[in-house]
Amino acid sequence: MVNQADSVKVEAASSLVESAGNRWIQLAAGVTAMVVISNFQYAFTLFTPGLKQQFPGVEYKDIALIYTLFILFETWPVPVAGYFIDKFGIRNLMLIGAVMILLGWMLGGMYGTTVTHLYIFYGVIAGTGAGIIYIATVANAIKWFPDKRGLAAGLTAAGFGGGSALTLIPISSTISSMGWANAMTAWGIGQGVVAIAMALILHHPPKGWLPPNWVQPKAVAQTRRDFTSGQMLSQKEFYIMYFMFLMVCTGGLMTTGNMSQIAKSLNVSDAQFFGIAIVPLTATIAGVANAFARIMWGAISDKFGREYTMAFAFALEGVLILLMTQIMGMPIAFMILMPFVFLAWGEIYALFSAITGDVFGPKNASGNYGILYTAKGAASIMAGYGAAAVAAAYAGSFVVPYYIAGVFDLIAASMALFVLRPIIRRRIAGEV
Repeated sequence: MVNQADSVKVEAASSLVESAGNRWIQLAAGVTAMVVISNFQYAFTLFTPGLKQQFPGVEYKDIALIYTLFILFETWPVPVAGYFIDKFGIRNLMLIGAVMILLGWMLGGMYGTTVTHLYIFYGVIAGTGAGIIYIATVANAIKWFPDKRGLAAGLTAAGFGGGSALTLIPISSTISSMGWANAMTAWGIGQGVVAIAMALILHHPPKGWLPPNWVQPKAVAQTRRDFTSGQMLSQKEFYIMYFMFLMVCTGGLMTTGNMSQIAKSLNVSDAQFFGIAIVPLTATIAGVANAFARIMWGAISDKFGREYTMAFAFALEGVLILLMTQIMGMPIAFMILMPFVFLAWGEIYALFSAITGDVFGPKNASGNYGILYTAKGAASIMAGYGAAAVAAAYAGSFVVPYYIAGVFDLIAASMALFVLRPIIRRRIAGEV
């Protein structure tokens, strides 16, 4: 006869199995939520021509500040959101984020009659909402997939990096037919509704769950401890990771938020390819490359290790960024090279999230990665407002900002291999 204790154990085991079988649904829901928030970052460059016409007396660097504020509020409040996600679960926070992205674009389109309004609606409200959704879905993937952490984080981040590839041309067409304000309103409502639906699906794995028969690969060092945020901040490897994230993020954000202006500075903005304007076409191809980068490099890092993958990808990005300075007046080169820039850059969101789970444990991954993710906010200051100001000082040319970003990438590549890897391996090897 089965006693009550045995019955509880059987029910618990059954619950673990049921939840484990559900993890691919969790991943799919997270990716879908990422797709709908991707346009808030990657489609901004499509709105800038209309914003410049709407506000003719406003300097471009002040319009670019909308993008900078979005990135800041997408990243800097995230540690608080991550803490509440780890403590109280994912669903309620996801619903808050979904409502905020809906309101951010809807209010921006309906009531964005000044740049200051857009600072609040697009930057603060939509930015905070997107940040909540971003950290919730990435951390959920880290928790559900300790065996394929790079791939799962890459697939989730790919939704953010590549989701816009599905929509940039439709958004551009909507802006052309309806104007930037109506397009922002319509897309904001649609994206918000989808995000709300995905929030109702997501949940964390049960405590203690691991994939059956899983053996940790030797190439990836994973801690046996779960660090709190305070404990993480006492480790020097966190600050090395933060500095690397900051440096590598700068060039990609600069390119994302200023692609229209970069094309103009390279004298290719008016070019067409088979009747399609080159900037939205290139942005679409770059979005596909950005998405594929996160999946590809994430899977590679599962096999060969995070630090080796970082070193190679960051060095490649540095070379490609520097090549961007050599394609003045060459629209085909612009269309070919730009996607490769994103192919080498997009992986940072897969690799840094995965290595956070590896080095500091999965339990508090939302809060811990949320703190590391604030490096993106710091990078946005240099990549958005800062890069625009430097470009203005050089008659609109982005050559100098690109030189700086390329050097940053090469420094980060060296740090991954010669600084970060030895420190991480030494600490984890010494764990009891």
